Amino acid sequence: MAEDFTLKKLGAENKEPIVKRKSPGDMMKSYISADIPKLHKSSINKITVSLPKQDTMVTKSNRGKKKPWVKRVMRVALIVLLLFVVLAVAIALPARKIVKEAQDVTRVGTEALEALKMQDLEQTKVKLTETKKELTELQNSYKSLSWTKIIPLVGGYYRDGEHGMNAAQEFITAGDIAVTEITPYADLLGFSEGESSFVDQPADKRIETAIATFDKVTPKIGEISQHLDAGSKELDQINPKRYPKKFQGKEIRSKIEAVQSLSHDTIDLFVNAQPLLEILPELMGMEEEKRYLLLFQNDKELRPTGGFITAYAVLIFDKGKMRVENSSNIYDLDDRQKTNIKAPEEILTYHKGVYYAYLRDSNLSPDFYESMQMFEELLQNVSNPPKYDGIIALDTEVLVATMDVLEGDIFVPEYGENFTTKPDDRCDGCPMVIYELSDYAGRRVGHVRDNRKDVLGKLMFALMQKALGVSPSQYWGSLMQTFFDQINEKHILFYMKDGPTQQALEAVDFAGRIKEYDADYLHINDSNMAGAKSNLFVQHTVTQDIAVENDRTVTKTITIDYKNPSEPSDCNIMNEGLCLNGLLRNWLRIYVPKGSELVSFEGSETEVVTKEDLGKTVFEGFMTVAPKGSSQVVVKYKLPFKADNEYRMLIQKQPGTKGHEYIIKINGREKETFNLTTDKEVRYDL
Repeated sequence: MAEDFTLKKLGAENKEPIVKRKSPGDMMKSYISADIPKLHKSSINKITVSLPKQDTMVTKSNRGKKKPWVKRVMRVALIVLLLFVVLAVAIALPARKIVKEAQDVTRVGTEALEALKMQDLEQTKVKLTETKKELTELQNSYKSLSWTKIIPLVGGYYRDGEHGMNAAQEFITAGDIAVTEITPYADLLGFSEGESSFVDQPADKRIETAIATFDKVTPKIGEISQHLDAGSKELDQINPKRYPKKFQGKEIRSKIEAVQSLSHDTIDLFVNAQPLLEILPELMGMEEEKRYLLLFQNDKELRPTGGFITAYAVLIFDKGKMRVENSSNIYDLDDRQKTNIKAPEEILTYHKGVYYAYLRDSNLSPDFYESMQMFEELLQNVSNPPKYDGIIALDTEVLVATMDVLEGDIFVPEYGENFTTKPDDRCDGCPMVIYELSDYAGRRVGHVRDNRKDVLGKLMFALMQKALGVSPSQYWGSLMQTFFDQINEKHILFYMKDGPTQQALEAVDFAGRIKEYDADYLHINDSNMAGAKSNLFVQHTVTQDIAVENDRTVTKTITIDYKNPSEPSDCNIMNEGLCLNGLLRNWLRIYVPKGSELVSFEGSETEVVTKEDLGKTVFEGFMTVAPKGSSQVVVKYKLPFKADNEYRMLIQKQPGTKGHEYIIKINGREKETFNLTTDKEVRYDL
């Protein structure tokens, strides 16, 4: 197009430049014919006409020609496109083979895990060998893409693949060592087709032999730990944030993070368990007799460490042989107290009609170690107390789970009665054995309690006889898995007098301790204070609303909904009925990070108390829940620190609870819903 052209009139008073005409020639004609005659010659000093340069004007001869820089850009674009196609083909061709081989590794590895779950040790060994072979082939094929390391972005994904396969190799090696080492004990541990040298021995003799030779296995634990640790470190080098949260509707990033977390948990458990495994023969009485005081906690009458202490027994291990002695209800010990001791302040405040300290009420701290310290202090006031090396607490869930493994029915000859786990209509479908034990412990009729005060001990003895009276491959593998599940879910807790043994148990989270944590923390603790066995019927839902402000300050609102949908029991003592479902009198404590500031506490029927305990800030209240009724508590507080880019929180489960529903929201958006069956750490990106 033509450039602007301007008439510059030096010294003239009327300056009216004419610009942007259609063409220079037309514009010049218009200016001369229209404007110049109106000006005096003396006032015109200079006329400047600016014409376009010839080489910039578009003409018919150059209108269709492309500029040189356009050609250069097109050439570069074509070269990049060709390179991309070449790279895509170079990656895609070997990738098809790699994907197939990866699928083969996954398939065979899954078969190995399934064989292990089926307790088929021989098939597990075969499948582990196949998995190792398939993985080696995959690694060799994968090397054909090693040149992609130098490509920006793509190289990171290649290295992630390397780390993943290296981790798998380490884990397979650890599994291979473990399978080889436990093969001699296969039958004892419940595996089929084992090479046990004592398969034809009686059950108690098998345990004795296994414990006597266990020291030959423990040195390999360190070697297994090294491989697990190496595999975990390989996984740590994979960056989950490199991957999308979802791809084609499937979770990607969260699965990678879950595998890394599981790896850490496994290695931590295995490494921490090593000291415990090394002293296991000693705990089983190989060197000298070991005595353990069993405390039965009724979780249907929930207390801080799992339930109201209803009964006790002494379990003795002597060179692997087990026996139960001196089983009775807890009232027998309480009745033998030499002096009356004033009840703790918490009992006087929240309990009903209790003025003295009793062993049955001693588990007031959510920390099992602290509660057992108080139990032992009161036990010193009892004449002729039982002797023991440690305390093991269990609740009714352990009994039911064990009976289910043993096919549900246990006959106790001393009482001529068959106990089962079948649903019982008398307690809205709870297991029949739970109703019977509740009837024994809860009906306030003297002759019932006196005649059956050792029912738990007899039931335990019958359970052991059934488990030991058959081939270990029938029950023992499932029993061991059930045993560890119950420990993990805090239905079994341990306390030992020996310091190193106690530390070993705490290292693997077997001791029911309240943990230290360097981020957000929550533990909700309910205590049934003279509220019958109503925890059998009450349902809990916990909702956490976490508000993170722009300055990263955090305000939390905890809403706890309690609901009892069942009909009330006849709790009139004069009628000698079994009071299962009555008014729940609930002492509530909420443990949060130390230094948290309470904003409000709604729903408590007593004055709210804020204090410090076990390195936490505690908000304490009291409320009731009636049969066919509900209650709600809403607690709002501010955390003493600001949130990071990743929000971390540890939620510790109360022992004895079955799995309350938890809902977590951040700034109004729901992040996760789950049943809290064990301690759980959560992490969310902000």
